[in-house]
Amino acid sequence: MTAALPGLDLPALGAWLRRTHPALAGGDLSAHVLAGGRSNLTYRLDGTRPGPLVLRRPPLAHVQATAHDMRREYRAISGLAGTAVPVPPAVDLVPEADPETGVDAPFFLMRHVEGTVVRAPGDDAGLSPEQRRSVSFALIDVLAALHALDPAEVGLADLGRPDGYLARQVARWTTQYAGSRTRELPDLDALAAGLAQRVPATVATGLLHGDFRLDNAILALDGEEPRIAAVLDWEMATVGDLDADLTLCTLYWRLGAIASDVGLPAATAVVPGAGYPDADELVDHYSRVSGRRIGDLGWYDAFAAFKLAVILEGVHRRFLQGATVGAGFDSIGALVPPLAALGRGRLAEGA
Repeated sequence: MTAALPGLDLPALGAWLRRTHPALAGGDLSAHVLAGGRSNLTYRLDGTRPGPLVLRRPPLAHVQATAHDMRREYRAISGLAGTAVPVPPAVDLVPEADPETGVDAPFFLMRHVEGTVVRAPGDDAGLSPEQRRSVSFALIDVLAALHALDPAEVGLADLGRPDGYLARQVARWTTQYAGSRTRELPDLDALAAGLAQRVPATVATGLLHGDFRLDNAILALDGEEPRIAAVLDWEMATVGDLDADLTLCTLYWRLGAIASDVGLPAATAVVPGAGYPDADELVDHYSRVSGRRIGDLGWYDAFAAFKLAVILEGVHRRFLQGATVGAGFDSIGALVPPLAALGRGRLAEGA
């Protein structure tokens, strides 16, 4: 067995698997941290049957009450199994910390899905510019398929309350910000206040992923055209305003340019000139596939920037506390101010 990893006592976990899931227990258990996952920790477990498993648990520190919800994520992938939205097969949920599992927090297990995750420049080296464009639209097709599902038909109607969703979201992420901040961020303060003053009326509701982006998808590259093999990271899944999900997704198509403009390393593989469509093209494609006419998204773009800025400020706080596992967290906090400025600009455009 490999040595215990942060947040994971491997010998104890192996003993728990053999006792509670003997059909899954194979030979010696080994594990390593999978890259990505700015929030929850993700480990690949080898030595299990019939193939690798993936374990998801909350971060090691700075866990806020409304974040890192293992039950929600497990319910989402369980409910979406067999739909047009590809997800990893769910295996088991441990909803409360149990020292006998070797994990000092709630966690769940799912099957490992083979494929490629495109997180940073270079990860997409095997894709032509045309394939990068194609896979972007394929991802939007999956988002539209998710939004077309009836939450009740997949047993997820109680995952959220669409009435008053946007006002609650602004309040929730403002609270998250208060618990995550490490410094003075006047633009983010002003953005939070401005969003709360101008919450729009919701037009369309349905199931939301909550953080839908290219690096939360596993790509299958075994055919002429890449396809989406599975969508990951469902911890913020809910029922709410569809345009909020769409605009957070398209924000990631702007993130490379935002980072470049302020001299930061690209936080995404979606960088200008690499062949990816721009955010407006994604919105147009979503509108065609979904059959929904998309109106002015200024407030939604501003809220997406606020939400991502708060998420990254929380990651930055955990980095300062030494509670992140893996590389690439040292510059995350530098993206927060330009995101806040972008949000304020989009909000002002619609004033």
